[in-house]
Amino acid sequence: MRRLFPIQSSLLGLFSLIVGAWAASAMMPARTLAAEAQSCSADPMSRELDYWVGNWTVSYPGGPKGSTSKVERLLDQCLFVEQWGDSNGHRGENVFAYGKDDQTWHGLFADNRGRLHVFVEGKVAAGTAEFLGPSRGDDGATILNRVRVIRVDHNTLRQTWEKSTDNGRTWKPEFALDYSRANG
Repeated sequence: MRRLFPIQSSLLGLFSLIVGAWAASAMMPARTLAAEAQSCSADPMSRELDYWVGNWTVSYPGGPKGSTSKVERLLDQCLFVEQWGDSNGHRGENVFAYGKDDQTWHGLFADNRGRLHVFVEGKVAAGTAEFLGPSRGDDGATILNRVRVIRVDHNTLRQTWEKSTDNGRTWKPEFALDYSRANG
């Protein structure tokens, strides 16, 4: 018998896994495939963030005038994408989605200044969203980030960002943004 190198063994295992998954899916009953094909937008849990959809004017103490936010649903209305920016050229995108497999919300924040935050855990209900995720501080220490998007009324939201250096026992506010619906 010929001896396989570790990479060959790994590739053979991956190939076997792919072929096995394909064979299993080919034998799935049609009703199972139809149920899986249903858009997540039909799941009420994935629609809990709908209150954020729209065009917004964003303000905060000491912040530049002309800050805006546009939140829309993409990917069959299952993915919430916020595009935001200010008059100083700071721009970013936030992406949030509900995962039916683990029944929690997840998110990603990225901006044009190289900042990136991943939110590994979230919950949204009754006009309040909260997302948690780790990052690294300038000194390399682990920081826990908490972002909240709170519906004040149909035309007003408040977003807060807090950081914790003690795994969530205490929180330090980073900023609070006030969103007003544009053409509300």
